[in-house]
Parts: sequence; C-alpha cells; structure tokens
Amino acid sequence: MIDRYTRPKMKAIWDLKRKYEIWLEVELQACAAFERAGQAPRGTAAKIRKKAKIDVGRIAEIEKVTKHDIIAFLESLTDTVGPEHRFLHMGLTSSDIVDTSLALQMTEAMDLILDGVEEFLAVLKRQAFRYKTQAMVGRSHGIHGEPISFGFKLAIWYEEVGRHRERLKAVREDIAVGKLSGAMGTFAHQSPDIEEFVCAQLGLKPDPVSNQVVQRDRHAAYATALALLAATIEKIATEIRHLQRTEVLEAEEYFSEGQKGSSAMPHKRNPIVSENLCGLARLVRANSLAAMENVALWHERDISHSSVERVIMPDSTILIDYMLAKVTELIKNLVVYPDRMARNLELTGGLVYSQRLLLSLIDKGAQRKESYEAVQRNAMASWTGSGGLQELVCKDPFISQHLTQREIAGCFNPKYYLRHLDRVFQRVFRDRGGKPASRRMKGRT
Repeated sequence: MIDRYTRPKMKAIWDLKRKYEIWLEVELQACAAFERAGQAPRGTAAKIRKKAKIDVGRIAEIEKVTKHDIIAFLESLTDTVGPEHRFLHMGLTSSDIVDTSLALQMTEAMDLILDGVEEFLAVLKRQAFRYKTQAMVGRSHGIHGEPISFGFKLAIWYEEVGRHRERLKAVREDIAVGKLSGAMGTFAHQSPDIEEFVCAQLGLKPDPVSNQVVQRDRHAAYATALALLAATIEKIATEIRHLQRTEVLEAEEYFSEGQKGSSAMPHKRNPIVSENLCGLARLVRANSLAAMENVALWHERDISHSSVERVIMPDSTILIDYMLAKVTELIKNLVVYPDRMARNLELTGGLVYSQRLLLSLIDKGAQRKESYEAVQRNAMASWTGSGGLQELVCKDPFISQHLTQREIAGCFNPKYYLRHLDRVFQRVFRDRGGKPASRRMKGRT
C-alpha cells in the first residue's frame, strides 16, 4: 500500500525485514524443539540466534538465482551462522515457515485493528449520548419519514461496530494457527511434538490438520471480516456525505483553518474524508473476493494464492487501520447543526406526524381504512401547498369528529417519538467487557 494510507505501527508489521525476522524466529523455535527431541545439540538455537544476521539485500541477490524466497533466506544465513546452519529447517517445508509467520503478522495486525475499533466505539458512544435527544427527521427511501434523534443514529452505528469487534476477535482466533507438518502435512519427517512446541512458543495453536498449507478458508474469513467493517465505515461516511449536502446541512466534516475545498471555487467545503473512506472501502471489499478465490487450490497445494496474499493481507489491514483512524477523527470532530435539524424536521409542514394522527384516530374508535384515507387526503393537500397538515386536519370533519384540537396538537410533538430512547440506550450500551488480550510472540528480538 502507498505511504499516503499507511500508519507507522501497521507498516512495521509488514516491513520486509520484519517478515524475515519472523521467519528466523520460527526457524529458531523449531531448532529449539529439535534440541528437546535430541535431534540437535543443546545450545544450537542460542548459537544461531547470536550469530544470525538478516541482510535483505543479500536475500534479494540470492533469490535472483534460486527463484525461491525461503531458500534464498536460508542460504543467506550461511554467511553468518556457520556450521550450526545445518540444523535449520530439518524436515520442514517452505509453507511451514511462511504460513506460521503469516499467522503471526495477521494476528499482530488484528491486535492493532481491534485497538482502533475500541477507540472508534468510545467516540461513537460519547457522541451518541451527547446527541441523544437531538431531534431530527428520519428518512426512508431518502424521503422524510418520522422524527428520530441524531444520538439514535449514532447508537445504531455503535451497535454495528460492536458486532464487527466480535467478528474480528473470532477471525483473530481462527487465523492464529501454525503448521510445521512437512511437505504434505503428514508429519513424515518430524513429530507433531515439534509443531506443538513451536506454536506454543509463538502464541499460536497448531492447525489440527493441514496439507502443505494452512487451509485458506481461514484467510478468507479474515479478509471478509475486514471487508464487512469497511462496509460499515462506508455506510457511516455515506450518511455524513448526505447530511453535508447544501440542501440538508445537518452535519458536516470539520473544516480546519487554512483548508481549501476547491482549486476553482473558493466557497467549497467538501466531505473529502467521507469520500475517501467510501473509495478505500471498495479496495478492501475487492481484496476479500480475492481471498475467497484463494480457497480452492490444486490437490495438497499450489502457489496461486501466494502472490495474492503478498498484496491483499498487508493492503487490507493497512487500509482498515487507516480508515478506522480517519472515521474516528471524523465523528469526534463532526460539526452538528441542531437548528438545521429542527428546520428540516418541519420542512414538510408536519407530514412526518401522519402516522401518529392515524393511530390516534384508531385509538378513538375510528376504522383504519377511513382514518388512513382522511389523513392521507389532508397530507396530499398539504404536499401540494394548501397549508400545514395540522391546520388542515383541524378543519377536517371526519378527524374533528374523533379528535379534539388539543389532541390533534399533541400528535405534532417530536418528543413523543423519543420517549423510549432510555430503554434503547440501555440495550445498546450494556457492559460488553474489555479489550481483547494481545498475544505477543515469545523469544522475539
């Protein structure tokens, strides 16, 4: 991913040298397991750890000849490790190292993402309570429906992001597996004890069964969970874009001093962060499809997934990390206009209160069909400019027969629609526990 969308901590996880360091750690832990099994002299792993040097340039030179990155990596170590080099990679295959290392990178990346989710949830919660009773019009099909509150809208986002948190925790657990089961996964040349020891040292679980690779449904689930989170971020960003339209302007992105909106039109204040988030979400979704395509490999393994994962796993995690930071800042600094919300709520002359009128008539004994027709008749008259709905229904003989002027007036109070908000907020903002515990790789330099 380009630097523009890459934050330092996530970048460090996917750095090429960092990848080679993790490869080395997996090899060292395997060597320690060989010592325990009597396959290597005591102290071999410690000697290798002390002498081993990662030279990215040297690895690249060797790979030009070998056309194989793991072999190039292993050969590069001969320059510094010495005779103990022969105890590296015994009975293992490339995917033992690559897949186990990738699991470590993906779990570390997910830990950062989960931290970002927690920060986002905290901001959503704070803003939801801040605007809990701020009435605004709710819209369906883009058309005014009934009053809601802006805090209610934020509570919906909070609940949705909370579901993503649980999905992300689940896929983190699912991807946190390693394999050192050999070329076909049958442990032909090494005992499962080696795998179990190494995985325990690295904070992973052994994959219960693998062939040459960890099965890619795990990686597809991971990428899909990221895509779902991206979809919600896009949903929120799309809403902000709609609310910022000139004709609506109920909320807008913070516009900092010195910021410019257009090279041609000095007046412009554009929702550029929200638009950026919508665009990046498309990339994350596309990557999840690529991960799905990786599930079906030939027989015990082919290499068609490898090139894909070199791109999509760093890029998707980098993008989600960036998107979480941007959407958190967006909601934290969102400029809200209560006066515009109030104005837009009354823009249709009380039409948003039509259902309350209908139900009040039914409650007074009127038949639903006749009541619906009476309210709709006046609503359509109001829509075409004959006056406000309250004014018109007060003059309607059918409605006046069932409702007093005071009862009619009571139907046009937006507070009525918010009377159960406390109950809803109790449901949403219940205690859900703390942050997921981070798993750190043991023995890492």
